[in-house]
Amino acid sequence: MGAPVMTKLLLKAIEAVQCLPAERQDAAGELLMHLVEQEQSAHRLTPEQLKDLDLSIAEADRGEFASDEEVAAMWKKFGL
Repeated sequence: MGAPVMTKLLLKAIEAVQCLPAERQDAAGELLMHLVEQEQSAHRLTPEQLKDLDLSIAEADRGEFASDEEVAAMWKKFGL
């Protein structure tokens, strides 16, 4: 496996951030780490979530959707 490759824009941004005071560098680092954490966790479903998704897709394929009344009752249950 080769070394990771950074885009020109990311390299330019890192060079610019290096000129900032340490406090601002840390803030930039926190932002980047937050983006990485979101990317890593955003696309992983649990086996239970995958099963629920498969069931939902099958229901939609069969044309089984909640009625307007069912949707309104669900919103009401959550105070919306």
